[in-house]
Amino acid sequence: MYHNPVLLKESVDGLDIKKDGVYVDVTFGGGGHSKEILKRLGAEGKLFAFDQDEDAQANALGDPRFTLIAENFRYIAQFLKFYGIRKVDGILADYGVSSHQFDQAERGFSTRFDADLDMRMSKRNTLSAYEVVNKYSYDDLRKVLFDYGDIRNANAMAKVLVASREVEEIRTTDALKQALKQFLPEHKQHKILAQIYQTIRIEVNQEIEVIKEFLEQVPDLLNPKGRLSVISYHSLEDRLVKRFIRAGQFEGEPEKDFYGNIDVPLKKVGGLIVPTREEIKQNNRARSAKLRIAERNGEK
Repeated sequence: MYHNPVLLKESVDGLDIKKDGVYVDVTFGGGGHSKEILKRLGAEGKLFAFDQDEDAQANALGDPRFTLIAENFRYIAQFLKFYGIRKVDGILADYGVSSHQFDQAERGFSTRFDADLDMRMSKRNTLSAYEVVNKYSYDDLRKVLFDYGDIRNANAMAKVLVASREVEEIRTTDALKQALKQFLPEHKQHKILAQIYQTIRIEVNQEIEVIKEFLEQVPDLLNPKGRLSVISYHSLEDRLVKRFIRAGQFEGEPEKDFYGNIDVPLKKVGGLIVPTREEIKQNNRARSAKLRIAERNGEK
């Protein structure tokens, strides 16, 4: 089941859609955002969508204005060029894992089910959660747990995983829970496990690198006044988006001209948007969502 997207109206409003414009939904999933964009496009408008998850292909929309590209959105410029598109009027990204992916037990994304350690967004990816847990060195495991999850016990957890897998390979999500049970007090078990799963998933799918590669392509793809609308669920992701909009880069300060002005490709539109209490009540996954909107600098 693909549930209703978080911040649906707000994120599509952020694109400021022109009837005859060209738009991209880089995280198609169940197609909720794409359907809303198509509602607002005229007959001459175009929508391209990306999704590397094979399951999402079944949701392709039968609309002549719509094209679904079965690829990771880190290749956005390359594949749009293949379709003859060099500039677009708006790009929407929702970095969350879909409810469908969590609900498919065999995918290994959810703490609710026992399954093989997988967590790949696309079966074509060679790296899975099994490789991360069983093959990564102690240093690499510690780094993944700390960098992506800010987990306080990252050092101790990494040591325990290395020791456990020497006795027997950790092949399933239950085996992972068993190996780490000393770190999972009853009252906090679900929260800590969710953090651990999230860090491994981010590593398996190279999510931080993908977001960086994607954002770096956005300014060259957007027409002047074109919009970027991005929903993040993790503080690391949100920091990257916020910083790129503000500075046009992820680290350090942008260069200033003689007068102290900085030349950045994007400017923010409005402030941070978060879901209402009502939306969070209806969809618990919305609680950590953050929406940021930006516009391409330059004349029309």
